[in-house]
Amino acid sequence: MLSKVLIANRGEIACRVIRGCREKGIKSVAIFSEADRESLHVKLADEAICVGAGANTDSYLNLANVLMACQISGAEAVHPGYGYFSERANFAVALESLGIKFVGPPTRAIEAMGDKASAKKAAIAVGCPVVPGSDGAVPNETDALIVAEEIGYPVLLKAVAGGGGRGIRRVDAPDELAGLWKTAQAEAQASFGSDEILIEKCVVAPRHVEIQVIGDSFGNMIHLGERECSIQNLRHQKIVEEAPYSGLPEDVRKAMGVSAVKVASSVGYQNAGTVEFLVDSDFNYYFLEMNTRLQVEHPITEEVTGIDLVHLMLEIASGMPLMLTQDDVRIRGHAIEARITAQDPERDFAPSTGCIQGWRVPGGRGVRMETHCYAGFSVSPYYDPLLAKLIVRGDDRTEAVAKLQVALREFEVSGISTNIPFLRRLVESEGYISGEFDTGYVPKFLSGDEQ
Repeated sequence: MLSKVLIANRGEIACRVIRGCREKGIKSVAIFSEADRESLHVKLADEAICVGAGANTDSYLNLANVLMACQISGAEAVHPGYGYFSERANFAVALESLGIKFVGPPTRAIEAMGDKASAKKAAIAVGCPVVPGSDGAVPNETDALIVAEEIGYPVLLKAVAGGGGRGIRRVDAPDELAGLWKTAQAEAQASFGSDEILIEKCVVAPRHVEIQVIGDSFGNMIHLGERECSIQNLRHQKIVEEAPYSGLPEDVRKAMGVSAVKVASSVGYQNAGTVEFLVDSDFNYYFLEMNTRLQVEHPITEEVTGIDLVHLMLEIASGMPLMLTQDDVRIRGHAIEARITAQDPERDFAPSTGCIQGWRVPGGRGVRMETHCYAGFSVSPYYDPLLAKLIVRGDDRTEAVAKLQVALREFEVSGISTNIPFLRRLVESEGYISGEFDTGYVPKFLSGDEQ
């Protein structure tokens, strides 16, 4: 087993990994920016090293500083969490050159799945259904018009190197394409350092369903069931996630699991990853992408399987074989995660910053919190607005929804604005309670047209 791991991240996910390390008897090293000096992850870790000023580019995304922290600390391995360097092959390569293990997949797998075009080819090669679209990046607007016409409107413009809902634009007619093409390219360049765009058929009113996979270095690969992630904001970023997808036919569930394992295995995947799909109203499923890291919403999979994903990641990085088989995986009950963010619903969800004056969190059986915040903590303008993840578990979806509603009513934060009032209304809406929603539900809910 590893003896010391550096967590190359911040916030709630850094706290989550630090706790996982402690439970496995592994010393933890936190990195932090000047703005995060009082963050909970700094207090929880066995050691902490400052890697720069407040801005991400000066600290958490400062490759030289993070690598220096790895060397100074004497860490054997680095857990990247999600975001930041978690899906950057150059980071894994740099660690390898220093003799430090990357708690994640091999570089070749990151590269194969990090590019949407190559990921799609990998899916096609193993017979996994894919959304019709361009064969890789489309070079210019003229070709984009031709491709879109061949596929049929509506289409989606998507950043080849994209993720997190960024660099995506829906085009419903030819006269919209030129302007949206430029917008998508600009956002892709700013977010990912590449303006390459591919085009896919827009699956109307789909569900967003993802399969958690995990594999070891001995060729063993299994999946841990699905998560339903269709409740998304206007920028395609997830807000509420559930496990399992209670309305999914059993034959489709099994087929998606098999497809996910085949896709991951085809690129020699190791450690934890997620294969994402779109599912249409007839339960046809299509490969979307693979995230080569731990997902924000991983706790709901842990809750319904009883399997600790962070523990498994650390064990696999230590060279241990996966001791689970597919037959060992059992889904019990229903779990839901709601993302609590520092955003003001009354101001078009604008970021909110400042000192948290009051922080009263919910509790009770089947209620779990993942957070780095506390009363007196200062929310910085530099980072993602995620404050906490509220996770509930019930014997079935009805019980889990009821627990989530109660927990959100108990959750009180003062000093800054949060999305809690919005979440309360959302999870008490008829469409959410019934489970009759798709990825377009939140825009309709905001406009009052959800029924």
